[in-house]
Amino acid sequence: MKTQPSLFLLAASALLLTGCSKLKNFTEKNFNVTPTPLEYVAGEVPATISTNIPAKFMHKKAVITMTPVLRYNGIETAGTSATIQGENVEANHQIISRKNGAHTTLRTAFPYQNGMESAELYMTFDARKGNKAVSLPDVKIGYGTVATAALVADAARTAAPAISPDNFQRSIQQKQAATIKFLINQANLRGSELNSQTIRDFITTLRNIKSNEQSLVLNNIDVQAYASPDGAFNFNDKLAAERGSTAENYARQQLRQQKLDTNVDMKYTAEDWEGFQELVSQSSLQDKELILRVLSMYTDPEQREREIHNVATVYSELADAVLPELRRARMTINYEVIGRSDAQILEQLKQDPKQLSAEELLYAANILSDNDDSRQAVTTTGASIYPNDFRFKNNLAALALKSGRNTESVQATLRQLLASNPNAPELNANMGLLALRDGNVKDAELYLAKASGASNFDETLGLLAIAQGKYSNAVTKLSKTSGNGAILAGILAQDYASARLALENNKTPDTLTSYLKAVLGARMQNADYIRDGLRAVSTDATLTQRAKNDLEFANYQDLVKSILK
Repeated sequence: MKTQPSLFLLAASALLLTGCSKLKNFTEKNFNVTPTPLEYVAGEVPATISTNIPAKFMHKKAVITMTPVLRYNGIETAGTSATIQGENVEANHQIISRKNGAHTTLRTAFPYQNGMESAELYMTFDARKGNKAVSLPDVKIGYGTVATAALVADAARTAAPAISPDNFQRSIQQKQAATIKFLINQANLRGSELNSQTIRDFITTLRNIKSNEQSLVLNNIDVQAYASPDGAFNFNDKLAAERGSTAENYARQQLRQQKLDTNVDMKYTAEDWEGFQELVSQSSLQDKELILRVLSMYTDPEQREREIHNVATVYSELADAVLPELRRARMTINYEVIGRSDAQILEQLKQDPKQLSAEELLYAANILSDNDDSRQAVTTTGASIYPNDFRFKNNLAALALKSGRNTESVQATLRQLLASNPNAPELNANMGLLALRDGNVKDAELYLAKASGASNFDETLGLLAIAQGKYSNAVTKLSKTSGNGAILAGILAQDYASARLALENNKTPDTLTSYLKAVLGARMQNADYIRDGLRAVSTDATLTQRAKNDLEFANYQDLVKSILK
C-alpha cells in the first residue's frame, strides 16, 4: 500500500523552498561607514564601508554588486563598486558563505563638489539570482560632508605671496692685494717689483680711499710673507720674517704718502709647503702626482727640504717656475664700500630715481615704503627703469595677489616671467599659491618643488600640506605663522592649542578668520568662540550660508539660527 505525503508536509516544504528562493533586503544595520559624517580630504570625500553579511543571509545562487552613491542637490555621484556572490555561483567575486556569513570592506572616494556638505550616502544594488534580476531597495548608510579642509583655497587667498628680495648692502667688504717677489735668499725690495701691475693697483686703491672717505672706509692692511721650502728651516724662518718686514715698511710708507692711518698686521710662513703643493699640482710636470706623493711621506721639515732640493735638481721646471713664485710677500688692503643711507635713498628717489641702482630701488620698496600703495609706486618706478629685471614685475604681481586684484592678469604675467626665469623661487612660489587658490594641487606641487628659498615659502608649503591631507605636517610648516592657514591646520590636525595660539596672534583678521574661530569653538565646545565668530561673519552672505549647512555646527543649530537669521 502506497503512503501518500500529508498535506501539512507538502505545505511546509513549499514554504521552505519559497523562503530560500528570495533575496533578503539589506538595511542600515548591515553597514558601517568611516568617517561619519563624511569628510573632505585632499579634494575628495573618501569613505571606508564595512558590510556585515550575517549567517543565513546570502543566497547560494545570488550575485550582488554594491555601489555607494552620494546624492546632493539633485545630483548623484557613484563611487567604487564591489561584487559578492553565493557559494554556488561560478565567478571570481568574493564568496559569501550562507552558513557563516562574512564581512566585506569597500573603499571609495568621491571628487568633491560644492553642495556635498548636505549630501547623503546610499548603497545601491544590482542583484541577480541565477539569470533573473532581483530588485533590492537602496539603503541610506551615511551623510555629510564636513568640508572644513576645503577652506584651504580661501586661506591661500589670504596668504602672503613671495616678494623678490633686494641684494642691497649698506657695507660691502672689498680687498685689493699686491705681491712683491724676492730673489732666492734675499729680502730687499727691488725697483722692478714696484712697477708691477699689482703694486700700481695697490697704490691706486689707497688714493681712491683717501679721496672718497665718506663712501670708502679703510679697515687694515694684512701682510703675509713666505720663503720657499727648499732651504734650511731656521734660515727660511729668518728670511720670511725679513721679507715680511720689507713689505710692512713699504705698506706703511704708502699710508704716510696718502695721509691714511690704519693697522698693518704682518705674519710670515717659513716654508710655504701648501703653496708648493698648489703650484706643482697646476704645473705641466708629468710626474707631479708622484712628486707630491713622495714628498708627503716626509713629515720632518729638514728631510722634506732635502727631498725638494733633490727633486729640483732633476726637474728644472721646479727650480725655474715653481720655487721663485713662493719667494714673496702679499699685501692686502681690507676696506668697505659704504652705500647710501636710508634718508639718502629716499631723497634720491624724489629727486631722480634713475640715479638709484636696481638693488636700491628694490630695497626702498621692500623695506622703506610704509604701505602697499607706496610700495607699488616705487616698484612701478623700478620696473620702468629696469624693465629686464623680473623682480620688479614679480613684486607688482605679488602686491596684486595680496590685494586680490585681477588674478588672471597676474597669472599671465607670472607665466611670461617664468618662461625666461624658470627656476626663480619667488615666481614658482606665487604660481603655486595661485594653483592652491584654484584647487589645483598637482600644479601647486610642481611649482613649489622649485620654490625653495622664496619668502613666505613655509606658509605656502603648509597650505599645500593641508590640500594634500597632511594636517600634522601642515601644523609644523605653519608653526611660525599666525594666518588663516595656521588656524585651519591646527583645527584639522585636532591640535586645538596651536590653532588657538595662531588665532590669538593673528594681526590681520578677516571674515575667514572669524569663521575659523567659530569652527574652533565648535570643536572645543566653546560657545563664546562660536558666538563671536558667527556674529563677525553675519554680513558675509557666502559664509553665512555655509554656516547654516556646516556639519561642524551640527550640535549648535539653535545658536547658529539665533545669530544667522
